[in-house]
Amino acid sequence: MNNRPKKKIVFVLPSLVPGGAERVISFIAQNIDKEKFEPILLIAGYPKDTDYSVKDIKLIYLNKSRVLFAIPSFIFLIIKNKPDIVLSSITHVNTVMGFLSVFFSKIKFIGREVNVLSVKKEFGGEKKFYSSLPLAHVSYKFLDIILCQSKDMYNDMMLNYKIPQEKLRIINNPITDNFKLKLQNAEKTNIVKFITVARLKKQKGHERIIHAISKLPFPYIYTIIGDGPENKNIFNLIDELGIRDKIVHIPYTNEVSKYLAESDLFLQGAFVEGFPNCLIESCAVGVPIIAFRAPGGLNEIIEEGINGFIADTEKEYVESIIKSTTIYQWDPQSISNSVNRKFSKEKILQKYEDLFLEILN
Repeated sequence: MNNRPKKKIVFVLPSLVPGGAERVISFIAQNIDKEKFEPILLIAGYPKDTDYSVKDIKLIYLNKSRVLFAIPSFIFLIIKNKPDIVLSSITHVNTVMGFLSVFFSKIKFIGREVNVLSVKKEFGGEKKFYSSLPLAHVSYKFLDIILCQSKDMYNDMMLNYKIPQEKLRIINNPITDNFKLKLQNAEKTNIVKFITVARLKKQKGHERIIHAISKLPFPYIYTIIGDGPENKNIFNLIDELGIRDKIVHIPYTNEVSKYLAESDLFLQGAFVEGFPNCLIESCAVGVPIIAFRAPGGLNEIIEEGINGFIADTEKEYVESIIKSTTIYQWDPQSISNSVNRKFSKEKILQKYEDLFLEILN
C-alpha cells in the first residue's frame, strides 16, 4: 500500500464542448493513476455545454461565459485546493495561467499548447486580447513547462516564442477509447467513401479537398463531419462545382468511430494543426489518410505507403487518392498498428505521469 500523499493536479479548460483539447485533457484527468494523483477538472464554462462524460473525479464548473470573467474564480479555487500542479490547455487559458503563476511560486504550472501558433495566426480566429501573440509571448515565459503535441509545435515555440528548450516537452495525443479496428467488409461497391472530421473553418482546408475530389473520374460519397463559420462558403463551392449529390454533411455526432469504420479514405486538408486526433483515430480503425503537407504532427503520424500519403500539390493529392482507391492494397491491421504502437493510451498516460513526477522532483 502506497502511503505517500497523492499529488494534486488541477486541469483547466474553457469548456467541455466538442474539441480535441477538451477530449484529450478530460481523458487524461480521468485516467491517470489515482493511487499517485488526485485530479480536479476545472471548467470556466457551463454544465449545459458539456459534450464529454466525466466520471470518478472532482469536476468544478465556474459558469462563466468567458475565461476572462473566470480569473477571480481561478485564483480563489487555486488558493482553496492547493494543487501541486496546474495544467491548462488552449492558448488563451495558458496565457491567463502564465500570468497567474507569478503569484503561486510553490505550484508548478504546465501549459499545453494546441496549435503551431506562428502559422495559425495567419488564419485569424478569436480576437481575445489576452490570447494575442504579444501577450502569449510574455505569459508563456512564466510557465514552468510548455507541453507541445508535436515536433513542429516544439520547434515553433523555441524559434518564434523564444521559449528555453529546458521548458519544452513533447507528448503526443493518445488514441482514446472506442476506436477499434474495423471489420473487413466482404461487400465491395464501386462507390468510394471518403470522410473528413473537422470544424468548418479556413484553417481546416475543406475547400482544397473539395476542389481536388471534384476532379476524380470515379463515383464517390464524401462525408463531412463538423460545423463552423465556413459552412456557407464551403457549400457554395460544392454547388458551384456541381457535386452536392456526392456530399453527406453531419454537423455533429458522437459516433465518429462508426462513420470512420464505414469509410475507405480519410481526407485531410488542414493548413496547420496541433496534433490531429482525427488522423490517429482514423488509422486506429484501419482507414488510411490522404493529407496535404502542413505543420502540426503529420510527419509523426503518417508513414508513407503504410497508413497514408502526404501531397504537396492538388495534382499530387488527386493522384494519391486515385492510387489509393484503384491500385494500392491497404492492410487495415498494419494501419492500426502504425499508430497504436506510438500513441496508445497506456503509452501516453505514462508520459503524462512521468512528466508530473519529474516536475515535482
